[in-house]
Amino acid sequence: MEIIETIEILFLGIITQVYGAIGWPGVVFLMAIESAAIPFPSELIMPLAGWLLIQAKGGSVWWVLLAGFYGGMGNLLGSWVAYWISMKGGRPLLLKYGKYVLMSKDEVDKAEIWFNKYGEWAVFIGRLLPVVRTFISIPAGLARMNLWRFSLYTFAGSFIWSLGLAYGGFLLGENWEDLRAVMRPFDIPILLILAAGAIWLLVHRIKSIRAQNRTYDATDGTPGSLDE
Repeated sequence: MEIIETIEILFLGIITQVYGAIGWPGVVFLMAIESAAIPFPSELIMPLAGWLLIQAKGGSVWWVLLAGFYGGMGNLLGSWVAYWISMKGGRPLLLKYGKYVLMSKDEVDKAEIWFNKYGEWAVFIGRLLPVVRTFISIPAGLARMNLWRFSLYTFAGSFIWSLGLAYGGFLLGENWEDLRAVMRPFDIPILLILAAGAIWLLVHRIKSIRAQNRTYDATDGTPGSLDE
């Protein structure tokens, strides 16, 4: 935890300098970085905006809505970058080298179909979860999710997230760090859940491949049907 707190102190220095130099555009800039799959914690960016850019300057609580808007716009801009890179660069690599990570072209295509059907909820909910929200644009880009739907749900989820954090910073003022102290314990469990999910998928995929190979051998080289 000491390492995490040391890193957060470094981030705080950067955020404070950015806000002091350019004000509200700094919120857009920093939130864009956070949403471009670069781990720059919005849990620090937005509460500080609520305090330094609103409460400390005597601003009305209604300015929190503006903070939510700027935070949402920054997230949207950064998400477009991560989405585009994943779509243009990540998908071809996945199609070419996916077999080495146990993923076939058919499975990539299935993921694309699933994300275009249900992905809006994954994107929206993902924007409301620590850690997950930073990287949710990557699978959306890989699956080539409809850009308009991706943008709509990205902004909606990001606006709510940014609004809540900015409002917390506005209410707590100089004690805004209490908000981060409450949220910090959730980071590691979420990372562990994601890691466990990845391991489960890997094990499941290995079992499927082995079962497919056994079916192939049992039919003298003729692949059998396999429900996965």
